[in-house]
Amino acid sequence: MPKQSAFYEEAIPISKERHTDLAVKVGSDYRFAKNVNSVPLTAVEFRHAAAEYAIVFLGGAEAIMPVVVLSVVQDQNSYVDEKGQWTAKYVPAFVRRYPFVLAGRDDDAGFILCIDETFTGCNLEGRGERLFDGEGERTQYLESVLRFQQDYQANFNATRVFCRKLKDLDILEPMQVKFTTPKGKQYMLSGFMAVNRAKLKALPDDKLTELVRSDELELAYLHLNSMRNLEAMGRNLQEKADSTEAGTPEDTAVADFSAESAGAITQKAKAGVKK
Repeated sequence: MPKQSAFYEEAIPISKERHTDLAVKVGSDYRFAKNVNSVPLTAVEFRHAAAEYAIVFLGGAEAIMPVVVLSVVQDQNSYVDEKGQWTAKYVPAFVRRYPFVLAGRDDDAGFILCIDETFTGCNLEGRGERLFDGEGERTQYLESVLRFQQDYQANFNATRVFCRKLKDLDILEPMQVKFTTPKGKQYMLSGFMAVNRAKLKALPDDKLTELVRSDELELAYLHLNSMRNLEAMGRNLQEKADSTEAGTPEDTAVADFSAESAGAITQKAKAGVKK
């Protein structure tokens, strides 16, 4: 199954008692995300993401969430190169928010800002940005991090409304894609959903008008247009195929976005981890 949040190893609530001397140096090394083949995407990001990624939907009866496909290979991110650089212009907010995350409290009293202390940029030598100043007060950096996380949460909530509407309109359909390399190796991506264009166009006028006025029709078509990036991903896969390719031509490597993993991704996108 796709490991949607594998780069969160140990998210700890931020406190001045524990993190008084902690500094965080965030750079351009994204190797922490090299083993994920999809990450959640909020609706406000569709316009930026659609040019470079395929946007699809995961989920089941309880929840649906859009994600960007990062690879058709299990546990692999085609957008992180050997040096840890992100090769696309737009980096999804889910990735940019790391190593911080808003986590849901067990008492449902809200959220608390956490940090993954295993992040390589965390240090006690003052490299990067401190979370607290000499008087134990939040620094401007920490305040900006909190605002970013709060904005992400608000965008996530708006995205849930959009996804519920797609589900209620019954215009999503299961899909799968398969690529074959020159040496006969097959790769399959399955378990995801996409908007059915015919069903979308056949909606009653009042429903279409509602989608237009809420800008959700634009989101649907951004998603549909982004699907062409799956073809580009397949071409890149074929170009990289060489004599070291593992497996026999009869083998099929399957990356399955199952409903179970979709539920997990929704929870991670929503609140990270429990306090």
